[in-house]
Amino acid sequence: MTMNQMSNPLALADTQNSIERNGSERNIGRVLLDNGKITPEDAERVLRLQKESGQRFGEAAKSLGLITEGDIQNVLATQFDYPYLQLGQGNFAPELAAAYHPFSPEVETLRAIRSQLMLRWFANGNKSLVIASINPEDGASLFASNLAVVFSQLGEKTLLVDANLRSPRQQEVFDLSARQGLSDILSGRADLNVISRVDSFVDLSVLCAGTLPPNPQELVSRSSFKDLDQNLGLNYDVILYDVSAFSIGADALAVAARAGGILLVVRKNKTRVDDIREVAEQLERYGAEVVGSVVLDF
Repeated sequence: MTMNQMSNPLALADTQNSIERNGSERNIGRVLLDNGKITPEDAERVLRLQKESGQRFGEAAKSLGLITEGDIQNVLATQFDYPYLQLGQGNFAPELAAAYHPFSPEVETLRAIRSQLMLRWFANGNKSLVIASINPEDGASLFASNLAVVFSQLGEKTLLVDANLRSPRQQEVFDLSARQGLSDILSGRADLNVISRVDSFVDLSVLCAGTLPPNPQELVSRSSFKDLDQNLGLNYDVILYDVSAFSIGADALAVAARAGGILLVVRKNKTRVDDIREVAEQLERYGAEVVGSVVLDF
């Protein structure tokens, strides 16, 4: 390694001091340095251009071809405690758009839905909400995954519970290795220690489905489920339940009755209106409130 390829500690300190003297821009420059996106020599070039052109630090670095717009957005996310991931990071499912594409129109829509739910449901003292669909292919599980991420990004202490004890998805989506989960808690074989914290996000935890039982409907219908929901409410601000589709069985009805509210996910040009009406009537009989519905188009 030649001398001009090595970092000079004094030069690095001088560069960081120069960045700090640039007021509000210091964080961007420091984060870029700390993340290895630019070198101290690069930072000096950026500072000179910034002084000459009056550009912000990030804009100047981008105009020099040192960083991309994605790098700038990543730094801004760090500054404002709004973490998200680059594709390939975290080994999560690529469909987790809230993590990998937080500035896309789809995620903007998710945030709008989050705001409506905060105002219409969670602000009224409710903590639990079921996310369910009529048919398994309607996309409710991935929608629940992404909704959990955006609630976490808001700073809400969020728990995503995979209550689909027939075909669970959340363990795969979040690349979790948990062997026990909800079914094991309900059967008295495990406790809340099986909840997995997803460290890549602000405050997101996942309770996986656990051991697939032979009697999923009976298991979620037990009084122990209501007790569990109440205990979870002591530790979390938002609890989202991902459940099996209504066309598979009555599991979703049992969970919704205990959670109190449900958000229906329907698929454009796929879900039949008559089926939606029938499910809504069933939920009303079970005492569960339909908080709203979301139409997915894919």
